Amino acid sequence: MKRIISIILAITMVLGCAPVAFAGVDANESRSQIPVIRISGDGEPLYDLDGNKIFHYKDVADFVAGDSEGGEDNSEMYKAMAEKLLPTIVKGAVTDNWDDMYVALEEEISKIFENSLLDENGNVTNGSGLSQKRKNQMAKKRANDQKGKKGYYGWKDYWFYYDWRLDPMESADEFNSFIKDVKASTGCEKVGIMATCLGTNVAMAYIAKYGVEDIQGISFDGSVVGGAEILSEVICAKFDVAPVAVARLLRDVEGLGMFSMDDFITETIDMLVQTGALEGIISSTEDLLYDKLVAGVTSALALSTLYTWPNYWACVCPEDYEDAKYYVFGEEGSEKREKYAGLIAKLDAYDVAVRQRVPELLQKIKDGGANLGVISKYGFQMIPVCATSDAVSDQFASVTRTSFGATTSTVYDTLSDEYIAQRVAEGKARYISPDKKIDASTCIFPDYTWFVKGSSHSDWTSYELKIMLEVATADRQLTIDDFPLTQFFVYYNDIDEAEPMTEENCNTEFWTADESIDKPENVFEQIKVSFDAIIRWLKALFEFLAAKIAGG
Repeated sequence: MKRIISIILAITMVLGCAPVAFAGVDANESRSQIPVIRISGDGEPLYDLDGNKIFHYKDVADFVAGDSEGGEDNSEMYKAMAEKLLPTIVKGAVTDNWDDMYVALEEEISKIFENSLLDENGNVTNGSGLSQKRKNQMAKKRANDQKGKKGYYGWKDYWFYYDWRLDPMESADEFNSFIKDVKASTGCEKVGIMATCLGTNVAMAYIAKYGVEDIQGISFDGSVVGGAEILSEVICAKFDVAPVAVARLLRDVEGLGMFSMDDFITETIDMLVQTGALEGIISSTEDLLYDKLVAGVTSALALSTLYTWPNYWACVCPEDYEDAKYYVFGEEGSEKREKYAGLIAKLDAYDVAVRQRVPELLQKIKDGGANLGVISKYGFQMIPVCATSDAVSDQFASVTRTSFGATTSTVYDTLSDEYIAQRVAEGKARYISPDKKIDASTCIFPDYTWFVKGSSHSDWTSYELKIMLEVATADRQLTIDDFPLTQFFVYYNDIDEAEPMTEENCNTEFWTADESIDKPENVFEQIKVSFDAIIRWLKALFEFLAAKIAGG
């Protein structure tokens, strides 16, 4: 059950790499002398052959709430699922053979995702993909003859739309074709690339296959090329539904304006977490059968939801890849390994060509004479189904991953005084963030890497886009010294403003991570934390009731 909670949370709790509104960006002011090709993540809706939007993760929350597109009542489907699953669960409990339950679980969950699943070879079988509108836009841009014309190109004039489910190595071929066509139609010798989220996988696959001959510069923001814990850990037994992390996530979501919680709800959540009640609820879902169920449930949920999509597999962290294949496809020679041999071959090919070569490929960009820029974001709680949920992160991936190597503390502490003193002695003091959580000197390219605190994974702010655009199109390699915002800066979502980070303005989190409260050292400390939480909850309850009475 805990495994089911983990996977469902990973799918439904804000899991999306879609770009939000580009705050403050004026296309007329953000232009360059060469075309800039944007490639982003999975925000682009996909459609079936009849032009209907296919069902995928962004609709899961509405579907579960019975508010799916068209207003259908899903209660009958839920009932049918329960009727199908219950006998297999009973049989498993009696016989200790859960195979029928695994099969039924995969079949039933697949009904929710059936229009977006790929086949055993990682291919589309139902004709779904980009809308005809997007296809037309792409065709028009390819043939947009601007040779001999003087002018500037906007940062979103050449957006590369693609089916983000597919193998990045295949998408890289289409990306290369698009780049060639844009060069030909504009008469420009080079293009710039701005890649975000899943688009970074395709961009790196392109570098692996085609090099940087056609590229002036490439910028990565919210990169998942080095792995994204949210998509990696939940399918390789490195998961943990941490109640305190859930509480912090709710504060993040509230802080971003997605919903609001009154003080009573906030104190209720804190009381459940700090007294251990919520942990007890979660722990009670585990029993002696847990270890026996984990692999089969992981496989069933993975193959009925997101993990027939090669581009999501591209986000699996290097050290998790073999374990992930084991939990999803079973041991070598298993029936599922045979069935999904075509998909696995694609996953392995990407692993060899890209995942295992990320540092080499980044160096290849520089050795090829192209500019490079990396933006890493943080200040948000990792989606709390990961064992590393206390990592400094952008909600979906840790800073160490997105920055290609930065050393960080956890959300509970800072880099030690001894560690910082050593870096200072080495002449690397400038690479320590003012909040003392990040050491940028260990990045592959520290002078080309920026960190923005207060911008979540799905938020591509105007300040980030400006850096990306200028790096990708400049006639030389720009560094952290070329921008007024410095290497570390803070972003204020509520007013769409940014400024250089200082010790005074660096605490932008919507929560406080206090290890003495979240992880009491002994039973006496736990009692004290619980007592304080209950007192605060009672106070909030009385105030809540008084307000209700006063309001009639």
